Amino acid sequence: MFANPQDALPIRLNVDDSDSPSDVVDALFLGRFATGEQPYSHSANIDRVKAGSTLLPPGAAVLRAARDDDRCATLAEGEGWTLLVSRWNRGADVTVTATSAELAERVLKQATDGAQDDPEPQPENVTMGFWYVSPRRGPYRTTRQISAGTWSEVRQNYTAPVADAMDKLMKTTPEDISGRLLLLHGPPGTGKTSALRTLARSWRDWCQVDCVLDPERLFTDVGYLMDIAIGEDEGTAKGRWRLLLLEDCDELIRGEAKHTAGQALSRLLNLTDGLLGQGRNVLVGVTTNEDLERLHPAVVRPGRCLARIEVGALTRAESVSWLGTNEGVSREGATLAELYALRRGTTPPSIPPTRDGADAGLYL
Repeated sequence: MFANPQDALPIRLNVDDSDSPSDVVDALFLGRFATGEQPYSHSANIDRVKAGSTLLPPGAAVLRAARDDDRCATLAEGEGWTLLVSRWNRGADVTVTATSAELAERVLKQATDGAQDDPEPQPENVTMGFWYVSPRRGPYRTTRQISAGTWSEVRQNYTAPVADAMDKLMKTTPEDISGRLLLLHGPPGTGKTSALRTLARSWRDWCQVDCVLDPERLFTDVGYLMDIAIGEDEGTAKGRWRLLLLEDCDELIRGEAKHTAGQALSRLLNLTDGLLGQGRNVLVGVTTNEDLERLHPAVVRPGRCLARIEVGALTRAESVSWLGTNEGVSREGATLAELYALRRGTTPPSIPPTRDGADAGLYL
């Protein structure tokens, strides 16, 4: 046995062109701890550093500072201690070595005291994934923040039967899942996509929501389908559900689908309750402008759908209540898109101008 632990660990620093200045800073920091000159170490992680915090205690002398593309490393020292600060984005790791445990603890506290910023408020945004096939990279997924109101905020945008059906869907938990297919159908402009954004926010604690930007390719490209079926968890816990959104898939699920669309439909159904979907917590959400009667019977059979909701226009009374006036609202009511157009004062070309307070013509 060696008399001193450091004698068992000779310190050699080999640097080549693959090493960055930050790597050198990391290696220099370990020197005094490895030799036993400063045998005590304390560390802290700060996930959100308050703006203006240097993470350096009073009297610190900076020895090295290095900035890479995604990281900034600072090496500093004081009487009997050495400190390393590694920062990235909003977070940081702070490690102190010292001649005593008490000194290491005290210096670390001085460096980090008050540096933790308040957590980000939970805004109306929700993280959503987007899948598409890139010419260079193949199947690719990116994420972005999508604005989404709470269900209580947007419930008034839907006619009463739709809102009642959505009430149950928004409160769904993994224990409630029976079918794997979520089908929203109805005319354009009725708020199907807006409902899905709100659903993503309502389910964000247990479900990762991804939108497929090229659904027409998804079920004709087996490699693409397999990549999406496997998915990307982004470090989320095992067992987390995933909802794949396919918008405006009229050709895919129409009853008179041609042979190629029929093959795609078979793969869709296989993903929801066939061998492909076995062992994977995957839900598929589909929107279509088709009437229910024109959809393929295999899509709407009992037991396959978690929810099957026809999203229609608001009634005249509901439209007047939403808008706060009856001006421009037809006898048949209005879609959500038409109501927003009326609120902005941009009458769609398909709506004849209102005359003398009379009801406007039919919305197309």
